[in-house]
Parts: sequence; structure tokens; C-alpha cells
Amino acid sequence: MSPTSLLVETPDRIAVARHYVMCPPDYFDVQYAINAWMDPGIPVDRGLAAAQWNGLRDAYLGLGHRVSLLEPLSGLPDMVFTANGATIVDGVAYEARFRHPERAPETLAHRAWLAGGVARAVQASAVNEGEGDFLVTERCILAGTGFRTEPAAHREVQELFGRPVVSLQLVDPRFYHLDTAIAVLDDGRASDRPDIAYFPGAFTPEGRAALTGLFPDALAVGEEDAAVLGLNAVGDGRNVVLPVQAGGLVADLRERGYHPVLVDTSELAKAGGGPKCCTLEVREPLSR
Repeated sequence: MSPTSLLVETPDRIAVARHYVMCPPDYFDVQYAINAWMDPGIPVDRGLAAAQWNGLRDAYLGLGHRVSLLEPLSGLPDMVFTANGATIVDGVAYEARFRHPERAPETLAHRAWLAGGVARAVQASAVNEGEGDFLVTERCILAGTGFRTEPAAHREVQELFGRPVVSLQLVDPRFYHLDTAIAVLDDGRASDRPDIAYFPGAFTPEGRAALTGLFPDALAVGEEDAAVLGLNAVGDGRNVVLPVQAGGLVADLRERGYHPVLVDTSELAKAGGGPKCCTLEVREPLSR
């Protein structure tokens, strides 16, 4: 199925098929602490992590999306979080340049995979962590900074992709990547009406004002749902795949006409990741 094929059309919401890249958690572990979620003293159940990851992949396949796999490498326990490896728009991949040396080799693994004809890879000169801090909509690219990605990377992305980039400062270490504080529910690809959910407490007053101006109807999410990584979610315009623990957000999504798809990624959350962290989207050029 083409990534631009319509899956489901309703008067309210339209789902668009996607192409995702995931990496099995064969070597997943918490061996170091580079965000507020990680504690090497808390054991990881790798079998449970694998079962939860398989559940996430099955959810995507069940919705009609395509899932490609990146081969996991020993010694890189965070490779399961493929979203951080690149940002891919219109067949061009802006490579990650990780802030922490523990994750730096992941860039090479993504580069080798992209070299198979997936997208044209462009090396970054500024520190950035891929879709962890770049959320793509048809209107603009939302770009996070404050903990990982440098503002200079925002300028590189705008020049490379030719889309307006909106810089947003993150202020709460629990929300160290933008994709933990904002979920793109509908990127506007089919509806021309991008829609997001976000946790206001993760941003500066200037950031909150920018989001309100761009998305006046955005769904503001409470701390209870944000604190269980409820916003680390993946939307296709109609379906929203999110952690089962975010019960309040589930109700809000249904009220807006979305179809919540609940998954349990609680074991992966020990490293600060959820559904979106495990999911890199390959955005190919669109023909309208």
C-alpha cells in the first residue's frame, strides 16, 4: 500500500497510511542515565520489552501501515528508539547528531540503512536528535530545544526542507524531547488542518503563546497524562496510538473524533520512551 493511500475516511477524520521504521529491542537496557526517566539500578525485563514492542508493531500493521526494520546492534541499548535517528521529509533525511556519546554510533546505523535507497541522507553539523525534537506538519516543523537539540539545528532543518520551523524551549527535564510534550494527531496531509495535543507545563510562556497562535484548537493535556508519556503518541489523522496509562487523554481524543489505539510500552518507558520514540516515519514526496 502506498504511504499516501487513504485508509479510512469519515466526515471528521481521515487516516493516511504511513511508512514507519522500527528496531527490535534485542539489546534494550538501561545502562546509563541521560534523562530523568533512566535509573540503571532498576532492572529491565527484556522479554517484556520485546512483547510490548511487538504489540506496538502489530498495532501499526493492523491499521494498514508499513513497518520496516532496522537491525539492532549489541552495545546500543537505545537503538529501539528509532525516532531519534533522523528526520525524513520528502525523501530527504536529516541525520541525527546525538548529544551524548553513548548514542552517537546509532547515526551510522541509520546512515547505512538509509543508503539502501530509502532517502537521501544529509549529515548535520549541529546537535540534534531527529524526530525526538522535530515534529513535522504540513504547516510547519515544530522544533524542540533546551535539553538535546541545538537551535542551530533548527536553522539547518528550515534551510534543508524549506518549511517554516517554530522553535520551542523545553523547561521540564521529564520532557527532554519535544515528542514527549507534543503529539501530532493530524499532520494536515489529508485534512489540511494540522492538529496537536500538548502539555503546556513543558514550555516557556513564549512557547505556549506560539503553540496557541499556530493551533488555537490544540488539545491541552494535563500533567497526569503527560507524566506517563501519554503524548509520546503516533497519529495518522484518525487513529492515535498511545500508552494505555493515559486514560484522560483517551477520553479527550474520542471527544475530538479520533480513534485511540492503546498499547503498553511501560518497560520501554524505563528509558524515557514510548510509542513515538520507537517510530521513525519515512515521508516520501506527496502527489496531490
